[in-house]
Amino acid sequence: MTASMQGQWRRPLRGATRWLWAALLLAAAVLAGLSPAHAETYPSKPITLILPFPPGGATDVQIRALAQAASKDLGQPLVIVNRPGVGGTLGPAGMAQSAAPDGYTISLVAATLFRLPHLMKVSYDPVTDFTYLICLTGYTNGIVVRQDAPWKTLQDLLADAKKNPGTVSYGATGRGSGGHIAAERLAKAAGVRLNFIPFKGIAEESTALLGGHLMVISDPGWGALAESGKARVLATLGDSRLKRWPQVPTLKELGYDIVVNSPIGLAGPKGMDPKVVKVLHDAFRKAMSDPGYLRVLEQNDQVPIYMGSEDYRKYAIEQTAREKLFVQELGIKLD
Repeated sequence: MTASMQGQWRRPLRGATRWLWAALLLAAAVLAGLSPAHAETYPSKPITLILPFPPGGATDVQIRALAQAASKDLGQPLVIVNRPGVGGTLGPAGMAQSAAPDGYTISLVAATLFRLPHLMKVSYDPVTDFTYLICLTGYTNGIVVRQDAPWKTLQDLLADAKKNPGTVSYGATGRGSGGHIAAERLAKAAGVRLNFIPFKGIAEESTALLGGHLMVISDPGWGALAESGKARVLATLGDSRLKRWPQVPTLKELGYDIVVNSPIGLAGPKGMDPKVVKVLHDAFRKAMSDPGYLRVLEQNDQVPIYMGSEDYRKYAIEQTAREKLFVQELGIKLD
């Protein structure tokens, strides 16, 4: 075969090779477009939102209102699944272990998530096992008793607890929760011993309080009880008095340097596609201005506390380190 004939054979082969590569690139582009995690097609089915507290409580009502607003922007329903336990960490910990990072399973996370690893052995790392999406709001804890309780002020309660060590019972959402730690700090500062009873959520605590099985609540979500006249708020645990309860002093005002700020937000498993993170972040950011959601926040004396995905991730890292120092100083262990 002559050189010219060989060249004629090579040209069609080179053309066929170029055609083959073009076809492969086109196929790859089509497959990428069909990926369920791709921003242009996500979400294409309902999204599971894990709520690590029982139904009926303040957080449950808030998140359902938020989810309803966010679903309009996402074009898919958000299915709320209640998985209470371990101070509000059972749900997100289970998600981190078993859920795919495709954006179809996310969870509410509370401040206990950052504290519990320093109190007991856990199955997750709050720094590395989650993709943080958005911070939403924060809890307002209070020291709350029944309306017919003998204590009119916090000083009355602590004086009784000092006379009768271990007889005054208080409830909070799980061991290691903000309410638990705050009450133990108060007891230590006042030189008293209280009887701690853990609950799965404020709904159970409220029932126990009204039924006479519990004397004190040290948790958020007490607004409805106080508004109905069934409970009395002796103190709040924020930096300043609340707008709706200006007559109630803070612990700081009463001489106890204890402030509880407990931001809550949303997270998914580690390794989520940044494009999917943005879709979720933007939908929930928009939902945070929904009137129905804001009404529920106001009813529970909460305000929006917004942090974007990156800022929330940085907060998680910093807060985990802060909680370690705090727990070491207090000397609390749960296992």
